[in-house]
Amino acid sequence: MVWGSKENPALVLNADFRPLSYFPLSLLSWQEAVKAVVTDRVNVISEYEQSVRSPSFELRLPSVISLKEYVPQTRKPAFTRFNVFLRDRFACQYCGIALPSHELTFDHVIPRSKGGQTTWENVVTACAPCNLKKGGQMPNSPATTPKRKPVQPTVWQMQENGRMFPPNFLHESWRDFLYWDAELEAD
Repeated sequence: MVWGSKENPALVLNADFRPLSYFPLSLLSWQEAVKAVVTDRVNVISEYEQSVRSPSFELRLPSVISLKEYVPQTRKPAFTRFNVFLRDRFACQYCGIALPSHELTFDHVIPRSKGGQTTWENVVTACAPCNLKKGGQMPNSPATTPKRKPVQPTVWQMQENGRMFPPNFLHESWRDFLYWDAELEAD
């Protein structure tokens, strides 16, 4: 097998068995996961079939690991363009159309030219046509008023939104830790 840094990543859980992050999903390369196991910083919860070997030992690659010590989560999400898109679920807040992030921009509800600030409470996700159409107008009509009032999200809200956008690769051993509310299959 050819080893690459993107093959066999390990899902990283906090000591409470919840992912450190859903979006982006908290992952370690297999090399970093092995180093964490060998240095006794994590517990191995699940393993891949593949192993790494040295002259003195063999170790199956971890697919799910949990930290031995709980890492407190930040109280407030960082105010970034990506987090605004995630808060708004990658959908224009004027027309409601969901788009890939490279086709989105953000809009100041109260334009900066009229004293609007660049804050969670005044910035929303917008597609280019809606942003252009709104221009520097105040929110005084349905076309210039966002569908949802922008607010500062909690970390929990951001995690919940992140769960709606699964990564391209999901190993079956991760599912129990990512989708607590998924419907169970009957036998």
